[in-house]
Amino acid sequence: MVEIKIDVSELKAEGGDVVKELAEFLKEKTNAEVKTLTNEIMVKSEEKSLPKQYLRVLLKKFLHKSELRDYYRIISGEGGALKVKGRKLPEE
Repeated sequence: MVEIKIDVSELKAEGGDVVKELAEFLKEKTNAEVKTLTNEIMVKSEEKSLPKQYLRVLLKKFLHKSELRDYYRIISGEGGALKVKGRKLPEE
Protein backbone atom coordinates (compact mmCIF):
# COMPACT_ATOMS: atom_id res chain seq x y z
CA MET A 1 0.00 0.00 0.00
CA VAL A 2 1.35 3.39 -1.04
CA GLU A 3 0.62 6.36 1.24
CA ILE A 4 1.57 9.91 0.25
CA LYS A 5 0.95 13.08 2.27
CA ILE A 6 0.21 16.43 0.68
CA ASP A 7 0.64 19.49 2.91
CA VAL A 8 -2.09 22.00 2.02
CA SER A 9 -1.74 24.35 5.01
CA GLU A 10 -0.88 27.36 2.81
CA LEU A 11 -3.63 26.54 0.30
CA LYS A 12 -6.24 26.83 3.07
CA ALA A 13 -5.85 30.62 2.83
CA GLU A 14 -7.91 30.39 -0.39
CA GLY A 15 -10.77 28.78 1.55
CA GLY A 16 -11.87 25.33 2.68
CA ASP A 17 -13.75 24.68 -0.55
CA VAL A 18 -10.50 24.64 -2.54
CA VAL A 19 -9.10 21.85 -0.36
CA LYS A 20 -12.32 19.83 -0.72
CA GLU A 21 -12.25 20.30 -4.50
CA LEU A 22 -8.61 19.17 -4.56
CA ALA A 23 -9.45 16.03 -2.57
CA GLU A 24 -12.31 15.20 -4.95
CA PHE A 25 -10.09 15.86 -7.99
CA LEU A 26 -7.38 13.51 -6.67
CA LYS A 27 -9.93 10.82 -5.82
CA GLU A 28 -11.40 11.01 -9.31
CA LYS A 29 -8.03 10.90 -11.11
CA THR A 30 -6.19 8.30 -8.99
CA ASN A 31 -9.03 5.97 -7.95
CA ALA A 32 -7.36 5.89 -4.54
CA GLU A 33 -8.60 6.53 -1.01
CA VAL A 34 -8.22 10.25 -0.27
CA LYS A 35 -8.55 11.47 3.31
CA THR A 36 -8.62 15.16 4.28
CA LEU A 37 -7.02 16.00 7.62
CA THR A 38 -6.47 19.38 9.30
CA ASN A 39 -3.55 20.65 7.20
CA GLU A 40 -2.92 17.76 4.85
CA ILE A 41 -4.44 15.34 2.40
CA MET A 42 -3.54 11.64 2.58
CA VAL A 43 -3.62 9.60 -0.62
CA LYS A 44 -3.67 5.84 0.00
CA SER A 45 -3.51 3.45 -2.92
CA GLU A 46 -3.75 -0.33 -2.91
CA GLU A 47 -1.67 -0.41 -6.07
CA LYS A 48 2.08 -0.32 -5.72
CA SER A 49 2.44 2.06 -8.64
CA LEU A 50 1.22 5.50 -7.62
CA PRO A 51 4.27 7.60 -8.45
CA LYS A 52 4.86 10.80 -6.54
CA GLN A 53 5.70 12.50 -9.83
CA TYR A 54 2.20 11.66 -11.15
CA LEU A 55 0.63 13.24 -8.05
CA ARG A 56 2.81 16.33 -8.58
CA VAL A 57 1.48 16.63 -12.15
CA LEU A 58 -2.12 16.23 -10.95
CA LEU A 59 -1.59 18.94 -8.32
CA LYS A 60 -0.20 21.29 -10.97
CA LYS A 61 -3.21 20.55 -13.21
CA PHE A 62 -5.58 21.32 -10.35
CA LEU A 63 -3.84 24.62 -9.59
CA HIS A 64 -4.02 25.57 -13.27
CA LYS A 65 -7.71 24.59 -13.49
CA SER A 66 -8.49 26.64 -10.37
CA GLU A 67 -6.46 29.59 -11.71
CA LEU A 68 -4.12 29.42 -8.70
CA ARG A 69 -1.01 28.37 -10.65
CA ASP A 70 0.43 31.90 -10.53
CA TYR A 71 0.21 31.99 -6.73
CA TYR A 72 1.22 28.46 -5.65
CA ARG A 73 3.82 25.85 -6.56
CA ILE A 74 4.40 22.20 -5.65
CA ILE A 75 7.59 21.25 -3.78
CA SER A 76 8.87 18.14 -2.04
CA GLY A 77 8.35 18.15 1.70
CA GLU A 78 9.76 16.13 4.58
CA GLY A 79 9.58 12.35 4.49
CA GLY A 80 8.63 12.05 0.82
CA ALA A 81 5.58 14.28 1.15
CA LEU A 82 4.47 16.96 -1.30
CA LYS A 83 3.76 20.53 -0.25
CA VAL A 84 1.65 23.26 -1.83
CA LYS A 85 3.74 26.38 -1.23
CA GLY A 86 2.86 30.00 -1.91
CA ARG A 87 4.96 31.78 -4.51
CA LYS A 88 6.87 34.91 -3.59
CA LEU A 89 5.33 37.57 -5.76
CA PRO A 90 7.45 40.59 -6.68
CA GLU A 91 6.20 43.78 -5.10
CA GLU A 92 5.37 46.55 -7.52
